[in-house]
Amino acid sequence: MKRVRQLLILLMLLSSAGIKAQMLSVNTDVVQDVLLTPNVGFELVTGERTTVCLNVFGNYKPWGVDMKIVGVQPEFRYFFSGRPMHGPFFGIGGIAASYDIHWKSKIYDGTALGAGLTFGYVFSLARRINVDCHAGFGPVFYKHKEYFDNDFYDEEFIDGNIQRANANGYWLLPTRIGVSVSYILK
Repeated sequence: MKRVRQLLILLMLLSSAGIKAQMLSVNTDVVQDVLLTPNVGFELVTGERTTVCLNVFGNYKPWGVDMKIVGVQPEFRYFFSGRPMHGPFFGIGGIAASYDIHWKSKIYDGTALGAGLTFGYVFSLARRINVDCHAGFGPVFYKHKEYFDNDFYDEEFIDGNIQRANANGYWLLPTRIGVSVSYILK
């Protein structure tokens, strides 16, 4: 986990070494908005073919389902067209999230960290408006408390005043799927 975080920070620092006049855009992912997960993202041009993105998202009881999720997704993108924020791209990104989900009679309360590869295409609709279609996948590592509604988790899983997780592992999951609408600020 720590190595993934260090790698993402290193990639962002290396990509920003030649920053001159930057283009900056703000975006929202329409797919997440439809799923009642408000989000906002920023994308900064760092070179002739590269950008760095940061997206933040979260929800609280969407459609009445008892769940809370807060997360962040940094990403480094390389554009094949020779023009950033336009055409096909390849990205390397990460995801970090904290969640508390009550699904049927089970409760999942924990954190997730992951990294993945993203592929996509950015369409320019107007001088300052873009549509970004993207999909990505990768390993997502999780560590959470998993128990049933009527369990006495607070009493059974305490180890010297510290609640411990009883489930951890990883899954190969989509790390990013969506359609974003961007507005170029500068």
